[in-house]
Amino acid sequence: MTMVLLCGIPSEPPLARVVDRLEAIGAPHLVFDQQRWETARLELELDRGAVRGQLALDGEAHPLEGFTGVYTRLMDDQSLPGVDTEPADSPRRQRCRRLHDLLLQWLEIAPARVVNRSGPMASNMSKPYQAQLLLDQGFAIPPTLITNDPAEAREFFEEHGRVVYKSISGQRSIVQELHQDDVDRLELIRWCPVQFQAFVEGSDVRVHVLGDHVFAARVDSAATDYRYAAQQGYTQPELRSVELSADTVRQCIAVTESLGLAFAGIDLRAGADGRTYCFEVNPSPAYSYYEAATEQPISARLAEHLAAEL
Repeated sequence: MTMVLLCGIPSEPPLARVVDRLEAIGAPHLVFDQQRWETARLELELDRGAVRGQLALDGEAHPLEGFTGVYTRLMDDQSLPGVDTEPADSPRRQRCRRLHDLLLQWLEIAPARVVNRSGPMASNMSKPYQAQLLLDQGFAIPPTLITNDPAEAREFFEEHGRVVYKSISGQRSIVQELHQDDVDRLELIRWCPVQFQAFVEGSDVRVHVLGDHVFAARVDSAATDYRYAAQQGYTQPELRSVELSADTVRQCIAVTESLGLAFAGIDLRAGADGRTYCFEVNPSPAYSYYEAATEQPISARLAEHLAAEL
């Protein structure tokens, strides 16, 4: 019997919603709960070009070739509760790492629909690299400076007036606006390059792409980073579904395909100057926040995609 494999923390909303949808359509599925990694066993082998093996959970073995769809929301296994306090060289931590490493290796070569494989997700680890790919697809990018030189940052600030800054890595960071009071602290960037961008007037739009399905939500918020509106003293953002132009839909699908992703969350801003700016592409989007606010059937489409015959 073929089934869908879901990997991560079952209580996390993006994973939980897909499980609910799979149950609603009667699609067989199995959840690998990372918190119960000690009950898991994974065996993998290549047999004349074919990937074979089994995943055993709580003593029950499941052939890897039986999984036709896989959805991963894996957290860093070294940060799992109970593992994070282990010494770096502890046998328990090392066994956890080996299990997850083998799982990720299988996901890279598994003949299944994998949402998403690790290789294509790597573009998000370097925002400057990803920005070049976005430009190739015709998106506008705000004037950008990546530097650890305080003088260059000051000059950029003086040139553009309103500037925001963020991390250049794949680690989540809060987008902040650079103010005059921050200028004296720019000496600190000598120790770590920072990405500065000219502020773009306009409205935020979050787009989720799954194959040829495109779901767009406009986000109205006075906060610089609407994800942290409450922490920044603003009211909660207001979200609503919006229709994108045919050109923007095409661009969103094209950039998702060019990155090798099956599912992506794309952060756009509809600029007051009439241009569509793209900030980044998230390869593991927490879509549930947008689905809950707009009732867009993202999890339903994701479940159908995973459960479809190969």
